[in-house]
Amino acid sequence: METRKFSRIKKDISLLGFGMMRLPLLASGNARDIDYDTACRMVDRALECGVNYFDTAYVYHERESENFAGHALSRHPRDSYNLATKMPIWFLENSGDLERIFAEQLKKCRVDHFDFYLLHNIGGESYDAALKHDVYGFLRKKKDAGYIRNLGFSIHDAPDVLAKALTWGEWDFAQIQLNYIDWDAIESKRLYGILAEHDIPAVIMEPVRGGALANLPPAAADILRDFNPSASQASWAIRFAASLPGVLTVLSGMTRPEQLEDNLGTMSDFRPLSDEERAVLERAAAAFRASGTIPCTGCRYCMDCPSGVDIPRVFAMYNQYMTMKSVGYPMAEIVLRNTYRTFNDEKRPHHCVNCGACVQHCPQGIDIPKFMSEITNLSAA
Repeated sequence: METRKFSRIKKDISLLGFGMMRLPLLASGNARDIDYDTACRMVDRALECGVNYFDTAYVYHERESENFAGHALSRHPRDSYNLATKMPIWFLENSGDLERIFAEQLKKCRVDHFDFYLLHNIGGESYDAALKHDVYGFLRKKKDAGYIRNLGFSIHDAPDVLAKALTWGEWDFAQIQLNYIDWDAIESKRLYGILAEHDIPAVIMEPVRGGALANLPPAAADILRDFNPSASQASWAIRFAASLPGVLTVLSGMTRPEQLEDNLGTMSDFRPLSDEERAVLERAAAAFRASGTIPCTGCRYCMDCPSGVDIPRVFAMYNQYMTMKSVGYPMAEIVLRNTYRTFNDEKRPHHCVNCGACVQHCPQGIDIPKFMSEITNLSAA
């Protein structure tokens, strides 16, 4: 397994990180019902192949991900893995919540310290809340006491917000969304550049954009396939992020064992992208943007919707439709309407009341109510 080492971190970290945001589920499909057997086998396999960075968070899988991380990783020697989790800033109502949540996380994860700890998504309203509750100060004390080895933050906001956050204190790393679509679309290039200027290692999230870059529209997929028929779509995306020298690890939220194996193959025999391959990716990115899909990563930060709408699933339905339409598939509208009928009525987009609760939590800044209205009209046509 390819590893990276930075002076701030002082240890070798696997270039592939295991994200615990999209773990396999049982047949119920409920986000809390993690398939422990399958997921544990995946964790064991990852460790066997040299993966040593595991990323969870208080809110993932409806607060069940940390429990799984504790169960799966505690079966292995503590020095064989590095565990990262995050403080959910938007949950804080008073200063006592910081201590309560941190203690709960240590217990759920079955550890006496966190190797990497982050302020979770410091953009938007969370930025002000982090300052109000002095979250950095609290976590800095935890680091000084030995409960945190490396302190950082994750961000889904603009470069100027990142730059301001860096003034709060001394950071060991930062986690940013970066992939070959968002390199320019949400200024990932500038986010990465700011971290590089400050010599701060970058942990990469959403390298495959919630799976979208592993399921490309046909026009984009054909470009990659024509150049290298044996390379998976996901491997192109993973390599794009991992080719950057300032990257500590690239997180992948793997749901199936075959996704893990594909990523292991990419990172165990890692080759940075060549100039020719970068040019191919630029062409694929242009084809992807031309398909008209919504940039939803399926992170589910928008959920639960107060009106009951299943926002990520509605967007997935729409993106499937736009992908088919982009290649002239004659039955795209029929497939859309048939898929729409599979939704329980209470989860359909027409229940959206434009309250805006989802928008403030969307890392991609999607105007969700606007799309809900458009999809409702399209599906009913």
